[in-house]
Amino acid sequence: MRKNARKADKPKRNKKEIFKKIIIIFAAVVASITVLTVAVNLILYNINMNRVKEYSAVVNPDAVKPVLDENGEYTFVTDRELKILHLTDIHIGGGWMTFNKDRMALNAVAAMVTAEKPDLVVITGDIAYPVPFQSGTFNNKTSAKLFIALMEQLEVPWTVTFGNHDTESYSYFSREKIGELYSDDSLEHCLFSMGPDDVDGVGNHFIHVKNSQGIPVQELVFIDSHSYTDGDIFGIFWKYDNVHQNQVDWYEKKIKEAQKLNPDVKSLMFMHIPLVEFKDAYDAYLANGEKDTADVKYVSGVIGEKDPYIYGGMHEDNLFEKATELGSTQAIFCGHDHLNNLVLNYKGIDFTYGYSVDYLAYVGISKKGDQRGCVVITVNPDGSYTQSHENYYQDKYQPLHPKEDVTFVNK
Repeated sequence: MRKNARKADKPKRNKKEIFKKIIIIFAAVVASITVLTVAVNLILYNINMNRVKEYSAVVNPDAVKPVLDENGEYTFVTDRELKILHLTDIHIGGGWMTFNKDRMALNAVAAMVTAEKPDLVVITGDIAYPVPFQSGTFNNKTSAKLFIALMEQLEVPWTVTFGNHDTESYSYFSREKIGELYSDDSLEHCLFSMGPDDVDGVGNHFIHVKNSQGIPVQELVFIDSHSYTDGDIFGIFWKYDNVHQNQVDWYEKKIKEAQKLNPDVKSLMFMHIPLVEFKDAYDAYLANGEKDTADVKYVSGVIGEKDPYIYGGMHEDNLFEKATELGSTQAIFCGHDHLNNLVLNYKGIDFTYGYSVDYLAYVGISKKGDQRGCVVITVNPDGSYTQSHENYYQDKYQPLHPKEDVTFVNK
């Protein structure tokens, strides 16, 4: 009886209070981890930023310097060849999980730019890769700031188009905010422009190439290919957007303006996500037993991605049709599919996948070297052009910080 009485006298535990305490403890643990992660990310960011500042400016006394025209657009004026270096999918994570891989990616970019000494560097998207379970952060500004600091340190004119990872829906900063970062007036070498307010996307802009008589010989077109669509807000179903109609209209208007000054003016187009016609061309090539057809001519490279092997937009757009109609655009350069470096000519226009720099996106890709590199583009005085895919693992691209290189396969 006494034992039962003692049990009866014990106060009963309040289940709500216990649950409340558990919630408080859980919240405290989450807050502590978050604060610790932010602190570690900041420390590592500063270390990498200091490393970026160790790179030397690229010395090229013969480089063509761009100038701003009366419309606020950049123009290269030259009677000689213009050298463009195309990079894509740098994939800087910017968090504690990618510290070493970020250094390797930045080092690869610096090594190739330093060796090639181009007049212009073009990056077609996915500079940032703030995927939290791979990078340890949602902060997409950190990656952008590291890359901006590197390119400004190298002192070579450069510009970008955005990819899907640059501004994920769960990232801290929107496309507009990151665009403002790239278009900051304090940047001395970045030629990026936010683009017209009445045209969809961020970063739609032109850079002109003219001869000494002021005649345009080449128009460089940079188009925002957007990100995800059809409810794919977290980018987990790989449903990608297309170029929008008002972008096509803007492209047509700008090309026709140049054609008034030179009916034979040429143009090169840069974007992140490949057009659906790239897959149409490759499918036709496969259907013909991997042989050329009347419309499709194989140029170089391979498809390394698995089915569907070309991850273009989900819908049709008429950018390619407009390009063939206008007759100016010679090539369309893209990235996005990290293991593809194929070049096909389709109805007179070259579709070109750039080599990626990526050390991060796919499991094991840091040890795979056959996709890592750049495309060297030469614009000739008459507006014609040539291109050459250059793998990063060549003697001419000696890593500027050898300890940050990595063993790779499939050289």
